[in-house]
Amino acid sequence: MAGTIVEVAYNAGAMMEALDQAKEAVGDRTGKVDIAMVLGSGLGDYADGLEGAHAIPYGEIPHMPLSSVSGHAGNLVTGQKAGKRIVAMQGRAHLYEGNSPNEVVFGVRLMAVLGAETLIVTNAAGGISPELVAGDLMAITDQLNLTGASSLVGENDARRGPRFLDMTTAFDPALIETASGVANTLGFELKRGVYAGLLGPAYETPAEVRMLRTLGADAVGMSTVLEVLAARHMGLRVLGISCISNLAAGISKGPLSHEEVQETAGRVRSRFESLLSGVLESM
Repeated sequence: MAGTIVEVAYNAGAMMEALDQAKEAVGDRTGKVDIAMVLGSGLGDYADGLEGAHAIPYGEIPHMPLSSVSGHAGNLVTGQKAGKRIVAMQGRAHLYEGNSPNEVVFGVRLMAVLGAETLIVTNAAGGISPELVAGDLMAITDQLNLTGASSLVGENDARRGPRFLDMTTAFDPALIETASGVANTLGFELKRGVYAGLLGPAYETPAEVRMLRTLGADAVGMSTVLEVLAARHMGLRVLGISCISNLAAGISKGPLSHEEVQETAGRVRSRFESLLSGVLESM
């Protein structure tokens, strides 16, 4: 049965206990995993194609927050791909749903304690850079955490990671090169850029988009940045891929909508899935 970790968000010992309870509940079904994935809006179907895919609803995992957003199925899926044991989150929890930072990253921390050493994190994002168009796939080279929150605030437990975390290479350069090589083989260019994570749930105003461009952002969304903090805190290598689902406010010719996000994700799903499979085969 799902619970809540709001009351233990700043208590490292209680957080470890919550993770142990969740691991105990799912460990027999997942086994030792190699690679973790977070599959964002409209991208979760990839997990269904894993060999021997087995879905565990978030509601069956103690302390696992649920997602209320359309396009986020809310399952932890295990299976095989390219000879590797995969665990994937079909959908995620967001700050704007009322979750605490530690609830937002609970699934990532759980996948780490299940044994994952690499995280592939995906999202749908709005394009800011003039080099991006809707339907592009972008490897995240760096991030701007503009949510006003951090998943590392509070008491630190050395079993989770260091008190002061170096984020110089938050996204693994070798994995980015691997993904770019796979994309070239598949016949398309994997764009590269900086991802800005904001609180949401309102889309950014045109003035905010101009600010983000000045700050160096190439794409913007409402997720990912806290998950990357948690993953790096626990020693995971990270590859981030954004599906540019629309152009940001002031650049787009029309109003923004979640339906557009899902439609674009569906349109590029085949290319996205081929990229992920190629990366897994190359790792």
